[in-house]
Order: sequence, then C-alpha cells, then structure tokens
Amino acid sequence: MRKARRKVLIGEVVSNKMDKTVVVAVERIVRHPIISKPIRKTARFKAHDEHNQAKVGDVVEIVETRPLSKEKRWRVRKIIKTAD
Repeated sequence: MRKARRKVLIGEVVSNKMDKTVVVAVERIVRHPIISKPIRKTARFKAHDEHNQAKVGDVVEIVETRPLSKEKRWRVRKIIKTAD
C-alpha cells in the first residue's frame, strides 16, 4: 500500500493576531462556466506557526497535517518571501 502525500499550498499571510496561528489566503484562478472569463477565488486557511515567525504580507508554504484545533488543519512549512 502506498502512503498518500500531504497537500502543499502557497499563499499570503493575511492575519497573525492569534498565538501560534496565522491565516493564509490561497488564491487560484478558475474559468467561469458560462462566460469563460477567468475569476480569482480565494480560500483562507488557519495554519500553525510554532515560533510566531510569519508576519502579515509574507508568502508562506503550508502543508496539510492532523487536526490541531477546531479549525486548524495546516502548518507553516517555510516562509518563502518576507514582507517589505
């Protein structure tokens, strides 16, 4: 039996007001089914940030993990780009 890989997403930190938690907005572009115009869809995920390193505006990589709380199912793997 093959082990399933964990999902990895890249997004921007939009909130870091909680302790050890950041909110990451992941944006994707989908085509509208009727008018065929590209539309941006944003999903927001709560991710665990053990050392409170991620700041608002940072681009981070998050990875799926076991449930850590009621809404937290992701953790920050690394900070790709820091906010200026």
